[in-house]
Amino acid sequence: MKWILTSLLLTLSSGIAMAETAPGRSAGQTLYLPIYSHIWHGDITSDGQRARTLVSISASIRNTDHAKAIRVLSAQYYDTDGKKLKEYVTAPKTIGPMGTYELFVPRGDDSGGSGANFVIRWQSDKPANPPIVQGLHANLPAGRSIAFTTSAVAISDE
Repeated sequence: MKWILTSLLLTLSSGIAMAETAPGRSAGQTLYLPIYSHIWHGDITSDGQRARTLVSISASIRNTDHAKAIRVLSAQYYDTDGKKLKEYVTAPKTIGPMGTYELFVPRGDDSGGSGANFVIRWQSDKPANPPIVQGLHANLPAGRSIAFTTSAVAISDE
């Protein structure tokens, strides 16, 4: 058991310990951020049910450029079936150099499901360092807390 826990901790922390290669500059991208409004866990009960825990989500869009602002044009929230639920950015939002813009999905909103996602579009007047976009998922009651992150990846607009 100790070996399994040690292996799990090493696996989960390995991405934190290693620095990623700096990406090239860009004048804009479309990013896909996986989101979980709830997670399934435990065993399936005799009546076929799975245990479900709701989590809140703080989606953080971090401008990593020291000199250039970026604009978030849209942040569309989709559910597990791919249905668009909500546009979180109704007007372009400028993020100054080294600034952050946050989106929040409350724990009580489980409309997205376990396969929800944000599709985030950003743009800059001149090529800039791409933002780091992460989702922090949390449910922090006393005695049984859970928190984890997801990271966005660039996708094609086509």
